[in-house]
Amino acid sequence: MPINEILAFLPEPIRVGIAHIPSMITFDFGRYLIAASVIAAIVWIAKRGGGAYRQIQKRVASSADYRREFFASLRTCAIFVFVGIFIVAASQMGILYDIQGSYGLAIDLALFAAILLAHDAYFYWTHRMMHHPKLFKTFHRFHHRSVTPTPFAAYAFDIPEALVMVAFMPLWLFFVPTPATVITAFLALMIIRNAMGHAGLELHARWWLKNPLTRWISTTTHHDMHHSGNFNRNYGFYFRFWDVLMKTEAPEYEAAFAASVAKPEAETEQAETGLAAAR
Repeated sequence: MPINEILAFLPEPIRVGIAHIPSMITFDFGRYLIAASVIAAIVWIAKRGGGAYRQIQKRVASSADYRREFFASLRTCAIFVFVGIFIVAASQMGILYDIQGSYGLAIDLALFAAILLAHDAYFYWTHRMMHHPKLFKTFHRFHHRSVTPTPFAAYAFDIPEALVMVAFMPLWLFFVPTPATVITAFLALMIIRNAMGHAGLELHARWWLKNPLTRWISTTTHHDMHHSGNFNRNYGFYFRFWDVLMKTEAPEYEAAFAASVAKPEAETEQAETGLAAAR
């Protein structure tokens, strides 16, 4: 039976969702590939430009790690596209909000901040839930095969975890009318921060934890510690708020970050010697 005849039997909202598949593939696969590749390129350049000391673990990810993370992330993107069909359909039916245009810069920025905070809370509690002994094997063990994660691990989920992750968007759109531009900006930032959290090299400034504002934003070290041994610590995504409030942050986190950004003594002495000679 021709595909057009099959589609004719489907409800109109589903057909509209299916019509969006090409654009969803471009967006979901594209943002993952761009973010993971750019962060990986930054790490590669940094290591060869004097920043190798910022590598958080001594272990280096293998080619098998890269392949597993990459193909699992592509599978997750495919799941996002599939669920996206029903998100579009639900929007067509009026079940979910579908807001075009803008409320104005101030309101759009407020909504952007709100969705970040909401997603951070959602991620913390679902992530912590998936670490429950009865759920871990089914939902989250696959992701923890990346003991030394790379930027390509950003979406390296098993199918049940991918479904948990994609569920945030329809939940948000059920309650909050949010412009498509705000949603797009949020999804772009989400994958960038995700790739940074799995970079394996500390990408944040040396002063990050000394600033009263940035200290609450999580770093690469924060999430890397969760992968490399502190499995029941550091559940947060964008921020440290929930980990600090719920006392699930690794006590040695700040010391570990300081160690990640500290230049080796030999390099520091060499730089000081060079500066003295120049004077």
